[in-house]
Amino acid sequence: MTVTEPSTSRAAEILSRPVTVNGLTVPNRIVMAPMTRRFSPGGVPGEDVRSYYARRAAAGVGLIVTEGTYVGHESAGQSDDIPRFHGEEQLAGWARVAEDVHAAGGTIVPQLWHIGMVRKQGDPPFADAPALGPSGIRLDGTEGTGQAMTRTDLDAVIGAFAEAAAAAERIGFDGVELHGAHGYLLDQFLWAGTNRRTDAYGGDPVARTKFTAELVAAVREAVSPEFPVIFRYSQWKSENYDARLAETPQELEAILAPLAEAGVDAFHASTRRYWVPEFDGSDLNLAGWTRKLTGRPAITVGSVGLDGDFVRAFIGEGAPVQGIDNLLDRLERDEFDLVAVGRALLQDPQWAAKVLSGRFTDLHPYEAAAVRTLS
Repeated sequence: MTVTEPSTSRAAEILSRPVTVNGLTVPNRIVMAPMTRRFSPGGVPGEDVRSYYARRAAAGVGLIVTEGTYVGHESAGQSDDIPRFHGEEQLAGWARVAEDVHAAGGTIVPQLWHIGMVRKQGDPPFADAPALGPSGIRLDGTEGTGQAMTRTDLDAVIGAFAEAAAAAERIGFDGVELHGAHGYLLDQFLWAGTNRRTDAYGGDPVARTKFTAELVAAVREAVSPEFPVIFRYSQWKSENYDARLAETPQELEAILAPLAEAGVDAFHASTRRYWVPEFDGSDLNLAGWTRKLTGRPAITVGSVGLDGDFVRAFIGEGAPVQGIDNLLDRLERDEFDLVAVGRALLQDPQWAAKVLSGRFTDLHPYEAAAVRTLS
């Protein structure tokens, strides 16, 4: 295995700088990316989930973004083993997770999630709930298997996100992240491929942002002014890697500006490879453009610690550890503010500690079997 090693002092110095997001100071630049795990029977995170997150905080991860958690709307999810962010027992479990992460020296935000038209009727936890989306259209263009959301549906989903955000602050979390990426509900409104509404919530990019901006504003109103609200978004979808919300920086600004104005404090720009330029004529990646266009802190993500994209690694073809010189260069010139690490950190709970101390040859290459455990 060949690893390009930056100097220990350079890696530690750059990655150890604290970052402020609204009222939260993150102790360093390393973020744990949200990764769905399916280890919470009945939607309740237990002792194994608590230990899983606390281990990474103790090893030096500055900010943990939890796996996606379903908000309190019957059509939000499709599994009884994915955690929920509503219900007495579920929230009690999450309170203990936050307490353990804080005790280990980290900060933590839950990712709040509604899957929209990805849902299939008959799936738990609420089998009779329909799939809902802006136009009742699935990511592959299939019609007739779900329902276009009514005004009542829109209000109910907005309320569910706001209630979950308020609960997060109440039980001790440091902020919230809203899942607006990868073809789930909020992204379905933002993307022309799934949003074909002819009312005020569909049409041009600004109109397609209206529902999500209203939801962000409701979340902002439900929590304290200094409580951070992070928004995760992507161009690509889980069934369409070539999909794009915006073809130009101007189109991207039209989408992001209303969200920033509504109350987003930081953006988490999800890409498959962080080093790929987003638009012609510039080396900036999606997070770099996001920071430039909005002035908000930006989190980059995409195959950090992997050689190649995570899909190839995920299906078991293997991936040697990649050096981080390029990543450090970009951080040093303030292209983005924080770096989310996904599967490399899933494979190696000590990833942050090893990188911060320069022990690059001790890093473990990612193996697909890591997704089947809570190591």
